[in-house]
Parts: sequence; structure tokens; C-alpha cells
Amino acid sequence: MADFSEHRYCDRRAAAQFLTERGYKTAPATLARLSCVGGGPAFRRFGRKPLYTEADLLEWARSRLSKPMRSTAEADAP
Repeated sequence: MADFSEHRYCDRRAAAQFLTERGYKTAPATLARLSCVGGGPAFRRFGRKPLYTEADLLEWARSRLSKPMRSTAEADAP
């Protein structure tokens, strides 16, 4: 018997809602644009429909976070 990992997939609208509910405000249009130009979360296709896993969405959102800072001046420091 094959061992299958169970993934919960969500469409673009649900993906944006999932991220927004977790504090990473994201619009479905942003995910659509990033799927064309690159830089967005990993997705799979079911026919023409892009599907995202919650794990991929969270990994992408967390990768966009900066390191902890105590002032905005730290963002400009090398």
C-alpha cells in the first residue's frame, strides 16, 4: 500500500484569506500577479486552477519577514 501525504489545497481566494487571517495581509490579485512574474508562494495546478498548500503559503510569508529590529535605522545597516 502506498504512503500518501495528505495535503489540504486551497484556491487563490482561500489562500489570500488564509494568509490574511494569520497576519500576512495578502490579496488574491497579489498572488495572481506573483504567479506570473515570480516571487510568490509555490503552487500546483489542477487543470488551469492554481492550488496552494497551507505549508507553502506560510513558508513563503515567513521568508518575506525581516530579522527582528529595534529601530528602522537597523534596516539600512549592512
